[in-house]
Amino acid sequence: KHFCSPLVFLPLRFFLFQAEGEILPPTIQRLMKGYNKYLRPFFDNGPVTVGMSLDIASIDTISEINMDYTATIFLRQRWTDERLVFDGNKSLSLDGRLVELLWVPDTFIVDSKKSFLHDITVENRLIRIFPNGTVLYALRITTTVACNMDLTKYPMDKQTCTLQLESWGYNINDVMFYWTRGNESVSGLDSLRLAQYTVEDHYTSVSEAIYETGHYPKLVFHFELKRSILYFILETYVPSSLLVVLSWVSFWISQSSVPARICIGVTTVLTMTTLMMGARTSLPNANCFIKAIDVYLGICFSFIFGALIEYAVAHFCTLTYTGPNMLYGHQMHDLEDEMNGIVTTIASDSNRVKRRSEPKPEVLHRSLTCCHVENPHYIDNYSRVTFPLSFVMVNLLYWTYYLYF
Repeated sequence: KHFCSPLVFLPLRFFLFQAEGEILPPTIQRLMKGYNKYLRPFFDNGPVTVGMSLDIASIDTISEINMDYTATIFLRQRWTDERLVFDGNKSLSLDGRLVELLWVPDTFIVDSKKSFLHDITVENRLIRIFPNGTVLYALRITTTVACNMDLTKYPMDKQTCTLQLESWGYNINDVMFYWTRGNESVSGLDSLRLAQYTVEDHYTSVSEAIYETGHYPKLVFHFELKRSILYFILETYVPSSLLVVLSWVSFWISQSSVPARICIGVTTVLTMTTLMMGARTSLPNANCFIKAIDVYLGICFSFIFGALIEYAVAHFCTLTYTGPNMLYGHQMHDLEDEMNGIVTTIASDSNRVKRRSEPKPEVLHRSLTCCHVENPHYIDNYSRVTFPLSFVMVNLLYWTYYLYF
């Protein structure tokens, strides 16, 4: 009986479906009579226009390491098939498994790394036919799509990602894509709550994809993500700034307390190194990206290391300042003894020549102290002012540049 009917070209699965006792409604039987799913609508009368709309159910993950995002979307496609016109004023909602009996667009997601169609409890597909031959085809898809990111301003960056839809086999002479309601064709973003991002803007565009095999219809959905910086302020910026302030404590410790000052300097340097390594673990190891957070951590490390070098310089100046003073004092004492007659030995001519060849005490003192600070303790006094002021100025320049430029 079945094999003698006009449905002889239908897939075997369809006949098995009927053999199990499921009888198609008369309206569907009339629609499918002589229908060929391998031919697109308006096969000899111009391209078929397919309208699209999206509902973003969720954006699960946004990965800077893999430079992609994973989203669950409801993709809805509408087109008109003149072969499916029927009398009536109500639409027909069919089982999703009957999609295999109809012609559907060969839409695919460009730059998709992996995608799957949800199938719990059945394949999440909807097919609805309207009396004028309009077909509504909806799918629930989870896809991981590549998104090229510019991380030079991380974590104060904004990323613009896209979701591109193209036809795989039909060129623009066969199929034309359009957004059903323009920018309002995509919904669901306003209600999303992302962990690190907020959706600032989104819009749609229509273009063509040009390949060697021809020109193909293309729809693009653009959305801009702004990263929330509060987490990074609490996790990285505040601790690194406090470490810089901690390194300044050594400026108020006596220069004679060598263990205390060395301990503060070395501890802050090592802690800052650990903080820098931890901040890079969640980011791609790409040499082309010098990120904003790397610049700030580098600035903090430079100030901490500079505080340690400051004590080394101050301590060296203290030693060189004390040495000439002691040497100058001993020489002046010997000279006074000689002038007062304490040293009254009669020197030989050779000893007199040797004494004349020795430098004058004042000349020796000036030669040893010309390159040193008058009082090494002033170095700490200057550092107490210059280091904080310099750090504040660098912070103003840093935040102004990365937030407004």
